[in-house]
Amino acid sequence: MTFAIHLSGHVKSVVEQTLPTLVGSLVASGITAGDSSLWGADAEEEATKRLGWVDAVSVSRPLVDEILALRETLVAKGVNRIVLAGMGGSSLAPEVIAQTSGVPLVIVDTTAPGQVLAAIDGSAGGDLSQTALVVSSKSGATVETDSAKRVFESAFRDLGIDPVERIIVVTDPGSPMDQAARADGYTVFNADPNVGGRYSALTAFGLVPTGLAGVDITELLDEAEASLLEVAIDSPDNPALVLAAAIAGGNPRRDKLALITDGTHIMGLPDWIEQLVAESTGKKGTGILPVPLLPVSPEVESRPADLQIVRIVDEANEFHFFEHHEGEIVISGSLGAQFIVWEYATAIAGQMLGINPFDQPDVESAKVATRGLLDARPEATAPAFVADGVEVRVSDPALASSGTIAGVLDALWAQLPADGYVSVQAYVNRLTMHQLQGLRELVAADSGRPTTFGWGPRFLHSTGQFHKGGPATGVFLQILEATDLDLEIPERPFTFGQLIAAQAAGDASVLAAHGRPVVTLTLTDPQFEILSLFEAAQ
Repeated sequence: MTFAIHLSGHVKSVVEQTLPTLVGSLVASGITAGDSSLWGADAEEEATKRLGWVDAVSVSRPLVDEILALRETLVAKGVNRIVLAGMGGSSLAPEVIAQTSGVPLVIVDTTAPGQVLAAIDGSAGGDLSQTALVVSSKSGATVETDSAKRVFESAFRDLGIDPVERIIVVTDPGSPMDQAARADGYTVFNADPNVGGRYSALTAFGLVPTGLAGVDITELLDEAEASLLEVAIDSPDNPALVLAAAIAGGNPRRDKLALITDGTHIMGLPDWIEQLVAESTGKKGTGILPVPLLPVSPEVESRPADLQIVRIVDEANEFHFFEHHEGEIVISGSLGAQFIVWEYATAIAGQMLGINPFDQPDVESAKVATRGLLDARPEATAPAFVADGVEVRVSDPALASSGTIAGVLDALWAQLPADGYVSVQAYVNRLTMHQLQGLRELVAADSGRPTTFGWGPRFLHSTGQFHKGGPATGVFLQILEATDLDLEIPERPFTFGQLIAAQAAGDASVLAAHGRPVVTLTLTDPQFEILSLFEAAQ
């Protein structure tokens, strides 16, 4: 069996009650057959052109030899460092694949100028003279990816290297990037246009960067293929049906999904699941919010009633897990099988929730707000107050009445409904401020509610849809850094520093327009003030 799942306690009862209806609805075989009517009339047009992931393994097989041949060519030229510029589905799956395989792959899914510069100058590891860049964008118009491509092109030329020899483009056929890249002479891999970004792990988007980096992508496809029969059958033993019932069943439904990796060889899978599930289900005021946790996170101890724990292990059938993790979903499987089962389960969960799991109607709102700010270039709003060098801005003046950072955080937590969640969003250079992720644990303990942590702007292509389209129960804490370091974007009227600032301000404005409270803390001396922030959160 390529994928194993063990249930106990409450969630076992939920699945026992829900599974017969799912099996009888023939949804698993319907997905396999490409039945676009499964999600209702409103979703049918979108679903018609978004079910290609079901056939991704067979469609992707012919790409393998082409990818490996290009890798051999690059290695023969001394190119042994692969950088990937992509956002959301174009970067999250490759990151999991590379980490799990132990293969180095530098990911540029940010607009933080220091982090982009580190990928170029080699301080993120490696040498630009030995580097090839994979530029991945399904639409071919993603501003972050286009900006990275432009700055790498300039950097290659400065070294006397023709960018055409070092940049590989992955995009949909006919996209703006496809047309421009082919006209400029770049190597282009086209992905199946009938696959949405977050379902693209086993397409060219997942395989090209990781294959060029040295991952055994044939093995990954073999793993996935071995699970296809299991998920296609309308049977109580279908792991995708069981998982869908477990995460989307029940009344009341536990709408927050704690994702814990516990002794598994698979690295970073919760971040990929987070996008897949949140962006697919978070709409029309409903959804499932994934919350990646550590085995010792506060939520694991407190076990909120609306939180369902999923524990990802290497062998779900080992009995000792059952004794210590009552009421949890314990799963195991190869990486390829995890991709397949979660994709099927998420699509099935969408049917159960009555939503279209293939669109992302609220993602564009933050992009529109960002573009407006970049065009207008308004002066930054004055902070409500400054404490210990931290500039404090709030969506509602009442949040700042205390005049202290700790007081502002307490006021933000006070806005939490009983079924609410906290979203911490860090628009910073995560190479130099990686320790900021530890703030999540303190906030979860202090607020007493499930807490997510996202690096900005990459979460905008992930949980950003849920924040605006899902249940209106979130409160939002933005962390920004003030830095003198900036980076020009060739042939663009804005810099990376201006872009990331506009992305944070744009998303804050959209969240506030949805009636959600937002606190923005700007660290003017980040390495020093992060301590003040941690103290306030306690």
